[in-house]
Amino acid sequence: MTFLGPMLPSLALRWSLNDAQSGSLIFAEFFSSMLGMLLSGVAVESLGYRKTLMIGLTLMPIGVALLAFGPWLWGILCIGIFGVGYGITTPAGNLRTAEINPARSASALSVINAAWGIGAMSSPFLADLALRLDQPRLFFFGTAFALGLLLSAFALSRFVPDTHAEVGQPGSEQTSLWQIRILPLICVLFFLYVGAETCFGNWVAMYARRMAPSDHSIGTRMPAFFWGALLAGRAVAPVALKFTRETTIASLGLVLALAGGGALVSARSMEFIATGSVLAGLGLASIYPISVSLLSGWFGKTSRRVSGAVFGSGNIGGALMPLMVGGISTITGSLRMGFIVPLLGVVFMLGFYLLQGSLVLPLSEKAPELHGGTRQS
Repeated sequence: MTFLGPMLPSLALRWSLNDAQSGSLIFAEFFSSMLGMLLSGVAVESLGYRKTLMIGLTLMPIGVALLAFGPWLWGILCIGIFGVGYGITTPAGNLRTAEINPARSASALSVINAAWGIGAMSSPFLADLALRLDQPRLFFFGTAFALGLLLSAFALSRFVPDTHAEVGQPGSEQTSLWQIRILPLICVLFFLYVGAETCFGNWVAMYARRMAPSDHSIGTRMPAFFWGALLAGRAVAPVALKFTRETTIASLGLVLALAGGGALVSARSMEFIATGSVLAGLGLASIYPISVSLLSGWFGKTSRRVSGAVFGSGNIGGALMPLMVGGISTITGSLRMGFIVPLLGVVFMLGFYLLQGSLVLPLSEKAPELHGGTRQS
């Protein structure tokens, strides 16, 4: 969900919003997508992956196209429609990818998320073009058209098989005590990751716009540094995963993200904002696909059962943490202070991966793949 970040300054100007109100747009996007994620698992079980993805891809262009019209409250409703559609497609697409690539799920998820990153990186430039032409509606209509083309492709495609593969013996999906104990921790991990990514990706345009108020284009384009770095990191991750364990890559990435967040908080120039955006994007690039791939190690076959809670927790983070950024900015009068929120999220995620051996392993001794499916002998 990257169309909102580059357009956030324009929408805030269009509706005369302060930062707290602007944050409510991001909240609406991710809160609604959480509802979609809760529906996604049920839809996949009853309809299969293809129809589930088509439902989501029907809602998304409707929401984006209607966002070109109406007042602030109407915009929140339209963003909600888009969010539900996105929420339906995200777990279905990720779990489908992981299931058809069981041996190298982390690499496969990195590749598919890298493809997603191409759109995320190009979005700020397309938004800037529309704004330069003084036609912001072109951006919304163009995004809706692209989503419509993707829907058409799914309508003409076939998925074989199109449902969850059934493996194991009857009763093998029973949730164990350690899985019950670790579930809240994994939910917090996804909460912090999605929240941090959303904060960086959606607020950096506004931050850059205020750093250089005379150059609106640089602010609109600034998210491209973050999403471009995220794309580059996810493109490189499959190669790195051939030689290094997932948890090691995640820890190193979070160190980079910590440096990037620190650069943003201390930024005094556009160069610092660009550098911080790149480091944050590179650092966060592998965290989501690695964490998704490790679900099967943490929860075994019950990963499908808990996926709604895990992905939903991520979207709660995506809704609340950017809202906190806007609230802190409005209270303190400094968006710089708001970036402390995702920075603290990165700190806690880094602590999780660094302490995983002592904190998580005793709870999950029955999960041999806890440290990843590509462990080295």
